[in-house]
Amino acid sequence: MEHLAFFAVALFILAFGSISRRIETTMVTPPMLFVLFGLLLGGDGFDLVHLAKDNHLIHLLAELTLVLVLFTDASRIDLKGLRRDHNIPVRMLLVGLPLCMLLGALAAMPLFPHLGFWSAMVLAIVLAPTDAALGQAVVSSDRIPIRIRQALNVESGLNDGFALPVLLFFICLAAHMEGTNGQDYLLIAAQQLLFGALAGILVGRLGGWVVNKTHTAGWMSHSFVELSALGLALAAFAGSELIGGNGFIGAFCAGVVVGNTLPSRCGEALIEFGETEGQFFTLLTFLFFAALMVPPALQHADWRVWVYALLSLTLVRLIPVAISLLGMKLKMRTTLFLGWFGPRGIASIIYGLLLLEELELAHREEVFNIAMIVVLLSVFLHGLTAWPCVQWYAKHIHQSPDRPEHDEVGHIPLRLGNKKKPK
Repeated sequence: MEHLAFFAVALFILAFGSISRRIETTMVTPPMLFVLFGLLLGGDGFDLVHLAKDNHLIHLLAELTLVLVLFTDASRIDLKGLRRDHNIPVRMLLVGLPLCMLLGALAAMPLFPHLGFWSAMVLAIVLAPTDAALGQAVVSSDRIPIRIRQALNVESGLNDGFALPVLLFFICLAAHMEGTNGQDYLLIAAQQLLFGALAGILVGRLGGWVVNKTHTAGWMSHSFVELSALGLALAAFAGSELIGGNGFIGAFCAGVVVGNTLPSRCGEALIEFGETEGQFFTLLTFLFFAALMVPPALQHADWRVWVYALLSLTLVRLIPVAISLLGMKLKMRTTLFLGWFGPRGIASIIYGLLLLEELELAHREEVFNIAMIVVLLSVFLHGLTAWPCVQWYAKHIHQSPDRPEHDEVGHIPLRLGNKKKPK
């Protein structure tokens, strides 16, 4: 990246920081601003960024972001509390997520028949994870019942990790169906999942034990407890890759172990650092997404792409969520609210970049471009509707204080902290 572009990005980060607290009470979200600035820097704007989307620096940024996001998202989830009182997100993950993948593929096939079922499934899986940060007002407003806020929060924290092994499997399956040596690829996929999980569990357990013991003994300062989040995440990633596993699976599994075995004082410090650094890398990824990935995607986007993007953000999400919540006696407004707020964000961008590395997939470029249009649309649609939908839903749900929506559930930290948002 040239010096002028680097200077512009640095100034924008400073400028954004100076108004970051003020925009918390508006309809403008940080991803929206970083995407808009990225569009200005890109080929359709001032053309200051001349990197290719497959540049190794972009992939390095994306991989580091995904490692931190997977680790910190997983470390926030209390598995005991999840089993005890978070049945809404459990249903959305175990029933809604697979249905969303299947329905997303079925919606793509008539619009893009040349993709075939397997590549359509890969597209749907790339777009299955949600990103609650795109509608931050929804998951942090006190006007929304905590059970509903935490449902979206927990779902967003876990579905990227749940979708990743499914994506790896279907990439290998699609490569097989498109004519490459599928048996070898399927064996490699199984090895990556197994060895990645094993390495992540070992790193999380042993590394977390070392952090706890040294901090308790007074050997490790609080600052380095926070830095340990980065060390543990990267150690799980690299350790998994060293033994033939998938590093992202390793980072996710390490986060689950660390979040559920460390004492709360250490766990909170690890999450705090991971959240801060993760937010920085996430917003940078949105910036480069807009500068480098959106312009070529827009050039190849015809009416079918936009129709699929709208379907992906509406019916493909709403129907599976509604099915997953049957029998829970939630109001229809609640089901619609939960169904609409499934934004597609950072995980879909990074999974799309991982897809570009799979040379065996004949349609990887097209699948990538379609996914980027869906993310672009989601950034603005979910960002702009978050605050109005909070007002609408809060007004109606508080008229029925005895509904199951108001049941108390355990607290789980948000991806971007617990800052107050518009009420």
